Amino acid sequence: MEKVIISCYEDFLPYLGKEIGTSDYIQIDQNRINLFADATLDHQWIHVDVEKAKAESPFGQTIAHGYLTMSLLPAMWNQIIEVRNLERQMNYGMDKMKFAQPVLSGQSVRMVTHLHEIANLRGAIKTTIKFSIEVKETGKKTLEGLATFIYYFKK
Repeated sequence: MEKVIISCYEDFLPYLGKEIGTSDYIQIDQNRINLFADATLDHQWIHVDVEKAKAESPFGQTIAHGYLTMSLLPAMWNQIIEVRNLERQMNYGMDKMKFAQPVLSGQSVRMVTHLHEIANLRGAIKTTIKFSIEVKETGKKTLEGLATFIYYFKK
């Protein structure tokens, strides 16, 4: 997949209301889940106790943390877009986040993005990206929402 190249406000405009791109799949294996549990201190058994999850979970195995799936957004976004001529960038906010289904350990996810809104803020560009994260093995969405970024381009 070829990245979308953005160097200024005008480069975003053709994507308004349209798909920007789709990331590659990223596998969420048990090791990644355990590392996330360690980093966030969230060691709920449904995420980290493989044997108990096999016996007691309605999914028959461990599942990824919802926030682990969400934390992959920057990596997947960087597979889709390359912003050049950039002075700096800020994550501005997340809205309308909805976790639709769990990601089972070993499954893979990818992100599909659309440019939802764009605003020129006197030197800064505010973009709102509508995204959905899909599970390869089911073809269903696991997470969707809006991510807002502010880009400061060099003059």
